[in-house]
Amino acid sequence: MFGRFLKKSYPTSGGKSSFDLEGYLPLPVAYQLRGTLLRKIRRGEPLLPEIDGREETKADVVRALLSGAHPYLISEEGTGKTRLARSLTRLLPRVPFIRGCPYHDDPKWPREFLCPRCRGAKDPVKEFGIDFIPGSQRFSRIQGNEYTNEAKLLGLKDIQAIAKGSSPSDPRVFTGTGVFRANRGILFVDELPAIRTKVQVLLHPILEEKKAILEEYNWEHPLDLVLIATGNPRGFAHVNEIPRPLLDRLEPIYMDLPEEEVERQIMLQETFKIRPYVEPSSEEESPYPTLGEIERRAIVPWWIVDLLNKSVRYSRICPYVEKKASIRASNKALDHTYASVELENQQVANLRHAYYGLRLALRGRVGLRADLIDLDNPKKTFKLGDELTADFLWNVLEDLKDGSLLGEYNSSRLAQDLASLFSESNLPPGRLPNELLNQYQELAQLIQQMKRKSEEVDHLPKDQQAQEEANFSALEFLANLALHQKTLERSRLNNLFVPEKFGGRR
Repeated sequence: MFGRFLKKSYPTSGGKSSFDLEGYLPLPVAYQLRGTLLRKIRRGEPLLPEIDGREETKADVVRALLSGAHPYLISEEGTGKTRLARSLTRLLPRVPFIRGCPYHDDPKWPREFLCPRCRGAKDPVKEFGIDFIPGSQRFSRIQGNEYTNEAKLLGLKDIQAIAKGSSPSDPRVFTGTGVFRANRGILFVDELPAIRTKVQVLLHPILEEKKAILEEYNWEHPLDLVLIATGNPRGFAHVNEIPRPLLDRLEPIYMDLPEEEVERQIMLQETFKIRPYVEPSSEEESPYPTLGEIERRAIVPWWIVDLLNKSVRYSRICPYVEKKASIRASNKALDHTYASVELENQQVANLRHAYYGLRLALRGRVGLRADLIDLDNPKKTFKLGDELTADFLWNVLEDLKDGSLLGEYNSSRLAQDLASLFSESNLPPGRLPNELLNQYQELAQLIQQMKRKSEEVDHLPKDQQAQEEANFSALEFLANLALHQKTLERSRLNNLFVPEKFGGRR
């Protein structure tokens, strides 16, 4: 893995290691996860092969991770939440850390990021050396229950050090536990709602400011981690309220039991077998992602951005919603829309990508009206919430049906072009080739006008795939507007994404 970093020798627990510290570029955990996922997507490799079935759940987890967000898996017991969380460590490469550091400080971090022990050395790398931690060990689990307190979450004082004369307020007498052990890895909080609310709030600055705040020591310690939380649905025993500021920084994802056939396959795979205690690992073959691999290449055209923005704003006046969405919902809706495009290895967002992005962003940021919540059937409640997301999009499209967003165009000719296109042509999935589009004058002219504006704002790529995806995205948007204008029949749009009006109880 480190073949290209052979340069200077540093002491390690196993002797000497030739590791080019000067050429090494430390990357945050979120970047490493994103880079590995994007590499797998572009190569067509399975993303979470350890989890059978539950494709929609896995897709939402990947969307959240591609967006640098923190998944919150909600389900009843025994659905594989813990296994999914631990499987994410396979996406993390082996990384160097200052030898002996309990918090895995990176040897290239600035001094203010280091723990008191490493910060106290003039040259911690020279004094202590370097070791490496594999991805499988970059994982810290906190088991939530009524006894989970600040000491289990953050840490406690070293009584022996205090007895030997150290000041109780000296950060060096502090021994970090769950959160600190997760530094530079994944923090897995199992059964988050089982932890008392006043203890849960300690996670807020970790997610918001990326630091643990220890007021007693007047010490704020930076942390680099991704949080994966799990929990039972509302209405179960030992479920405490999650503070809204904390929930606003999580992406709730429902995880159901697998389908019958998938469960049968799991039975056969997981039956008792004799296995070696240590199985071979492929982590050494996974190089670090580069900054070029991590950066966004996807484009969200202006018409999709407007739909997302207006949909979140509509959610705040929706009669079915009691808890209103914060501005973070708008930000995450756009982030997750980008991730939806990346998940499919495409370049330009369309209406379906917007729906999936908006759905994931709003789940924990809007609260359904009390009479719509079924405490005995959390899956049904999730489904209703997802239907409401489609309803937000439907209402925005209804508001936009006057066409004012697009400027002047001939709606009758456009409707004729759309009807003719859908009657005579079979569109390739997610694309509209230019040679086909150019057969319809009014449609082609309007789409080119939309794309020109998008190129000014988004720098739309010029390659054929991106242009065809942008054509399709604009077509899908225009077809939905025509549907709301009642100039196009629903039956003609079988191959396009069409948001439906919410049919829940009133």
